[in-house]
Amino acid sequence: MTDTGTRPRLVVVGNGMAGMRTVEELLKLDPGLYDITVFGAEPHGNYNRVLLSPLLAGDKNVDEIMLHPRPWYLEHGITLHAGDPVVRIDRKRRVVVARSGMEAPYDRLLLATGSTPFMLPIPGNTLPGVVGFRDLHDVDTMLAAARRGGRAVVIGGGLLGLEGAHALMRRGMDVTVVHVASGLMNQQLDLEAGRLLKDSLERAGLRIVLDAQASEIAGDEQVEAVRLADGGELKADLVVMAAGVRPNVALGRAAGLHCERAIVVDDTLQTYDPRIYAVGECVQHRRATFGLVAPVWEQARVCAAHLAGAGHRRYVQAATATKLKVTGIDLYSAGDIAGGAGSEELVLRDRHSGVYKRLVLEGSRVTGAVLVGDVGDGPWYFELIQRGADISNFRDRLLFGEALCAPAT
Repeated sequence: MTDTGTRPRLVVVGNGMAGMRTVEELLKLDPGLYDITVFGAEPHGNYNRVLLSPLLAGDKNVDEIMLHPRPWYLEHGITLHAGDPVVRIDRKRRVVVARSGMEAPYDRLLLATGSTPFMLPIPGNTLPGVVGFRDLHDVDTMLAAARRGGRAVVIGGGLLGLEGAHALMRRGMDVTVVHVASGLMNQQLDLEAGRLLKDSLERAGLRIVLDAQASEIAGDEQVEAVRLADGGELKADLVVMAAGVRPNVALGRAAGLHCERAIVVDDTLQTYDPRIYAVGECVQHRRATFGLVAPVWEQARVCAAHLAGAGHRRYVQAATATKLKVTGIDLYSAGDIAGGAGSEELVLRDRHSGVYKRLVLEGSRVTGAVLVGDVGDGPWYFELIQRGADISNFRDRLLFGEALCAPAT
């Protein structure tokens, strides 16, 4: 291993999943290449943010969701400054400045600042008892509220909101979900699949209010109620904002990097400054931003290859698939579920068994799939979408799955 004094310095801003996955990939390629320093806003190692819902529900503990506990950084010779976020990047001097005043020089800089919860800009959104659902501190706040009991209102009927709502219900709270759209999880599910999910969640004990907009959070010194635009009011001791996230670009923008909705990167995950790379939810690649793990892992692989000087990879956006289990209901969504002009749909409904399948076709290719209840063939449909496979020969059997479409041997 090279002497650290002569090694180039890599500073990573953000101790979350995207940044640390990139470091992991880099260590696989060339463990001694860089002298690595990591700055994180939270006062601990890197954990799996995807597992915050099971942590809230009591199915996991903090140790079980840690990806890189503190000893891991020591083992790999990485300097970790946890709980001391970077507040400024001086590109001219090539240093970052942390909140504590500490400065760290860099030869390469990796921005992995993630995203921040979108807190609805309505009166009362800073009252005690209003919380996002983004980190361990938020989970601690929710657990404290659950111990006191009472009523929770979750604003947002996407995956995160529903998982949080179900977890709080399991912790003994009386929970209502308020969602602005006509169907739950409208980014991943069509209206029929959303309706099946709603029915199932309501049977489990959640209250769900659709086509509803929160207009105000009422309370003097603590949350007391959520007021809706239609004049309705929901009593609340806790309000969880799960109405989406916004890329955390303030640091990059202040440093003069080119930003639109997020920090703009090229196919190598490099920003407009060739010394600075960015990965994860804070980046924008060819007009798209990212919230799922699969594309972020691919970004990490590509970025690490370029940081290691093995720059033969390019980041290419691919169709994504989402496999979910919300309150015991299996859901699978892949590709373009909306369809466009000229697309066709194949639909199978079996209300008795709670099975719903909808495939979107363009010509002889599958371009999207939504499955509820029976999701076993989801990966096969996803493979057909990715390959652009011609399904003409088994189109009439397509809804019944791979087993009935396989060629006879």
